[in-house]
Amino acid sequence: MIWLPDLSIQVVRQRLITRKPAPCGRNSRSDDDLNPDMPFPLLEKELKPAAVLVPIIDRETGPTVLLTQRVETLRAHAGQIAFPGGRLDAPDEPPLQAALRETQEEVGLEPERIEVIATLDCYRTRTGYNITPVVGIVQPDFSLKLQETEVADAFEVPLSHLIDPARRRRDSRVFLGAPRFFYAIPYGQRYIWGATAGIIVNLADVLLTHGSTETEKNAQGAIL
Repeated sequence: MIWLPDLSIQVVRQRLITRKPAPCGRNSRSDDDLNPDMPFPLLEKELKPAAVLVPIIDRETGPTVLLTQRVETLRAHAGQIAFPGGRLDAPDEPPLQAALRETQEEVGLEPERIEVIATLDCYRTRTGYNITPVVGIVQPDFSLKLQETEVADAFEVPLSHLIDPARRRRDSRVFLGAPRFFYAIPYGQRYIWGATAGIIVNLADVLLTHGSTETEKNAQGAIL
């Protein structure tokens, strides 16, 4: 039984704003977190720097997370669910700037509507990216304009659903003749997996382990 904390936006902000991400490098989060015997195929210098925004929406009914679904015609990761984001425009572009820029380009969410509060651990992908996840709180009075060549849909998922370990699966696919395991978090007909699910697991680790007390549990806790 996992105790889930009160998911008010105040608790989310407090737990994330004081958290320091682990240094990027070979010990970062990666596609191989569930595959310790499968060597990561790329050197650190071969990875392309990228950034995504993890937008947490301050809804009255509880925080939600904004996700996108990529169009089916893209050459890479077609149809997959992802956070808004992408490659850095230049090696010296700050990940925060890249995450906000890409978010505005992909879904039309302006940077001034986003309160950046933290970054999570870097996430390395076997497709060659070193991703910095930037977490921001967004007030609900916004409208979206999707970049139709990249984004087929944008939708919100309750944060409580995403961070609940009971909703999480350990799925696998055959890769180079052997099973490769990865996190997956189904939501209705949506299938959240791969790097997006791995970043969500990192977010859950922070929110479920940082700063909880017995007093807080007794006062607010709901056991799911």
